[in-house]
Amino acid sequence: MRSQKDSLKQQEQQEEQRMIRNHKDYLDLEVRKFRRRKLLAYHQLEQDLLREELNKRQQQLEQAHSVLLKQHEMTQELEYSQQRAVHQLREEQVKKLHQTELNNQHEYMKRAECELKKKHALELKQQPKSLKQKEVQIRKQFRDTCKIQTVQYKALKAQILQSTPKEEQKLVIKKLKDEQRRKLALLGEQYEQSIAEMLQKQSIRLDESQEVEAQQLKEKLERELEILIAYQSKNKMQAEAQRDRERRELAERVAVRRNLLEQKMREELQQFASERAERIRLLQERQMRELEQFDEESTRRGFSALALTEPSPHDAYHEDDAKSGSMLSLVHSNSSTSVGPNSL
Repeated sequence: MRSQKDSLKQQEQQEEQRMIRNHKDYLDLEVRKFRRRKLLAYHQLEQDLLREELNKRQQQLEQAHSVLLKQHEMTQELEYSQQRAVHQLREEQVKKLHQTELNNQHEYMKRAECELKKKHALELKQQPKSLKQKEVQIRKQFRDTCKIQTVQYKALKAQILQSTPKEEQKLVIKKLKDEQRRKLALLGEQYEQSIAEMLQKQSIRLDESQEVEAQQLKEKLERELEILIAYQSKNKMQAEAQRDRERRELAERVAVRRNLLEQKMREELQQFASERAERIRLLQERQMRELEQFDEESTRRGFSALALTEPSPHDAYHEDDAKSGSMLSLVHSNSSTSVGPNSL
């Protein structure tokens, strides 16, 4: 009986020690599982924080790009508006200048025609005086010619009388006087006809010269007006060509600036995408190493990898973490497929 009691007592002690060991193993397993869940939760928190940081940085980058594009458009509109204002001001100035030049040319033409008319009127006014002077000169020539003929008549008379008998001298003298009167009358008629022709020719010549001068002035003024209009047309075409060239140059500058801005934005987006992928990769690799080290350490301590991934019976709160943790690598052999590239 005593030996049986000792045997039962020994069995109870062994059972108690076994239960203590099982309980200790259970507690160690639960602690290990809890630490693994905490590690996974910490990893998930790191992923969430990194995702939030990267999303905020992406939003900031997109907002900065939007501001740059808006600034570019406002600058472009300001440049176009300023160029239109400058071109309109230049065009108005050119129109005013051309109109002023035309007005001045027309005034000059009117003034030149008016001065020519005054000159012609003065010539017509001074013509009688000039013709009177020429008439006086012709009559003086007539008188001088008459005096010369009188002297010649006296000389001829004396010469004829010397060879003429005395009884015939009266008749000869009468004939000589009649001849002298006839010649002087004929000479007077010739001079009067010369004066009349001179007056008529001078009047016709003056009218013709004035008409020619008026026609020459008209043609000269018309040529000057045509030259001015042609110069203004050429100047206007050159100004329009310059404005077109300035518009093209501004459009090219705006396009180049837009292309550079878009290229810079693409480069920044590519750089950010590369940095995002690199940070995600580094985080995934670090978390993978930490989880592998934890699982390897658990294996060395004698814990089952499958047991660590099973949820605790009394802890449903960590069921999702346990399931997600079960998808990760527990050993080094399958660590390369534990975290996907899109886990963030």
